Amino acid sequence: MGPEDLPQAPQSRADDVSGASELRLLTARVEALERELATMRSSATGVPSSPIASPPPPIPSPPMQSRPSRVAPVEAPAVPRSSSSLENRLGAQVFNRVGIIALMIGVTWFLKLAIDKQWIGEVGRILIGLVAGAGVIVWSERFRRKGFSTFSYSLKAIGSGVLYLTLWAAYQLYHVMPSEACLGGMILITAWNAYMAWAQDAELLAAYALAGGLATPLLLSTGGNHEAFLFTYLLAIDMATVALVRIKPWQRLLLGAFPATVLYFIAWYARFYEEPAFAVTTVFAGLFFLVFAFVPLGSRTPESEPHSGLFRSLSRFFPEILLPLGNAAFISLALYSLMQASGRHWFLPWLMLILAATYLLMARLPQGSVPAAMHLSLAVVFLTIAIPLKASGHWITIAWLVEGVALLWVSARVASLPADAEGSSSRSSGAASVLRWLSAGSLVLGLGGLLAVPFWFDAGQTLPLFNHNLATALVAAAAFAATAWLALRTRRIDRVAFPAWSQFAFLSLIAVNLVAVLLGLREVVTSRYGPSPHSPFLNADFGMALMGLVMLSVVAAVALRIAVADETTLLWAHLSGGSIIVINLLAILTGVREIQSLWPVTAANSDSELRRALAVSAFLMAYGAVLLAAGFWRRTAFIRWQALILLVFTIGKTFLYDMRNLSQGYRVVSFLGLGALLMTVSFAYQKDWLALRDSGVAHGPETSSGHES
Repeated sequence: MGPEDLPQAPQSRADDVSGASELRLLTARVEALERELATMRSSATGVPSSPIASPPPPIPSPPMQSRPSRVAPVEAPAVPRSSSSLENRLGAQVFNRVGIIALMIGVTWFLKLAIDKQWIGEVGRILIGLVAGAGVIVWSERFRRKGFSTFSYSLKAIGSGVLYLTLWAAYQLYHVMPSEACLGGMILITAWNAYMAWAQDAELLAAYALAGGLATPLLLSTGGNHEAFLFTYLLAIDMATVALVRIKPWQRLLLGAFPATVLYFIAWYARFYEEPAFAVTTVFAGLFFLVFAFVPLGSRTPESEPHSGLFRSLSRFFPEILLPLGNAAFISLALYSLMQASGRHWFLPWLMLILAATYLLMARLPQGSVPAAMHLSLAVVFLTIAIPLKASGHWITIAWLVEGVALLWVSARVASLPADAEGSSSRSSGAASVLRWLSAGSLVLGLGGLLAVPFWFDAGQTLPLFNHNLATALVAAAAFAATAWLALRTRRIDRVAFPAWSQFAFLSLIAVNLVAVLLGLREVVTSRYGPSPHSPFLNADFGMALMGLVMLSVVAAVALRIAVADETTLLWAHLSGGSIIVINLLAILTGVREIQSLWPVTAANSDSELRRALAVSAFLMAYGAVLLAAGFWRRTAFIRWQALILLVFTIGKTFLYDMRNLSQGYRVVSFLGLGALLMTVSFAYQKDWLALRDSGVAHGPETSSGHES
């Protein structure tokens, strides 16, 4: 008796009864719909419809246990996310801006037409403009109360623009108002717009107010020198902007206030600055610096609402990163220019010390971790360039390098913060990324300044070993080594940006190699064509080449160590191998150069060329033998192959050059030495002293025969 002969479970009978019940219910529902449809047709045509027999009541089905439905529930269609389409953006935003500009142009042309046609008097034109501008501002409130806030702000911008243009015309065109009255009126308009922006929580209105306020000096400009008037007005605008940013999340206002202030200062300085204005200009530059330095201090600035595109990134990082950097550049360059133009160059080192002390003090004030680290790094930069500022471009290069290291240190510190220390891990990651890019730019400028020094390529210029160029190169190597160490240490903590930190470390070590090659450049290339011979092995070029070899060796060792620990990429192994190749090339060329200096060719010593050739051949043989021994010792075919290539080159030199040019005695010595070396190498390979063939058997399918006892 099998399982198929057993009686069916009661569940199958319950399924049959349930299916029949559902069928009867559906039939009753369809018939009810047919009766309702017939009733609707009869009421429309006036013809009574034949009654449809009611179906018999359904037979009650026996109660059964509820069971889950086998049909998957139908998901509701996804509601499309609201997104600003191109049509909506074009109609609501682009046309709005263009409309504002068009109306402003129209008002301007109306004023010009009124002037040309003499329709109304000058005072009447001014009154009409003031009334019209104020009326548009009042009218805009009606739209704001109805919910059209953006359109209301646009009308306020139009009204404010009409008021600005009217006051400008009253001063510049009609000359019916003094400059003080026009300035007071424009300040009142700007203050009113700022108050409305604060009261209505409207960043757009604040931006309109800022634009109008910054345009006022241009509108009232007569081409004359009004330094106190201009800078006092700008200082008031900047203070109001910073106050709004402190209480509202409107950091993007700083994108207009700070650049405009710097541009006004530069334009005025280029055209009007003279020696008697030194004190006043210095005071105003310091006040501008203090106003914007106050932004990241104290309580943390409220974050702005998210916006896409460039403005989001700028408004996010501007107050804590870009503004401190820009402010430091502004005050240092402004005061530097003032000191230079007034003949006070002697005070520049003290100025840098004052700025360094200022930033050290600012780093101690209550603030976020990012601006605190920024202020500390800027203090380090100013301290670096304070004492030796009177020197030339070497210290500018060093300043770029030190600033790059300081910025990367700040980036590493920000990246190492816990997620809740700044409120958001994404914020810290973004700030670290921006600082990393700024550090890279500063380091590139420093490396470019080092490479641009003519000393490395000038064969006629000779200096002692310890000189400014060597010191700058050593500082550059130390700076790039420090950045590589910082990046390697931080990548273990910031796992999200692990590839970025690894790339930074990799490129920093490559930069160290470039500096090392630069140190050996004069020995290898430039000094070969110098006007006079130098002392062999006791000259500055040879000393710098040795330093370059040490740097290359350190980079090769570090890269090899990282390659052993990090098996996910071969870049570090390639860097180590490339560094070793450069070490051997630089060592060989340096040795050949110094050996040639032992026997300078003169008319009285005609045998010097033969001695040179023999000594060079002996040096190449010895270096090849040492390199081959190192390859056997470290059990690396990479080094052994370099040794074999060098020996092949030596063989070619011996057979092609020495045999033709050397005398018989030198020829015998050269060939005997080469033959003995080659026989020794051959015997070492045949005896397999280091069991290379056994290791090959262990690592591959092929076996080796030919071992000799």
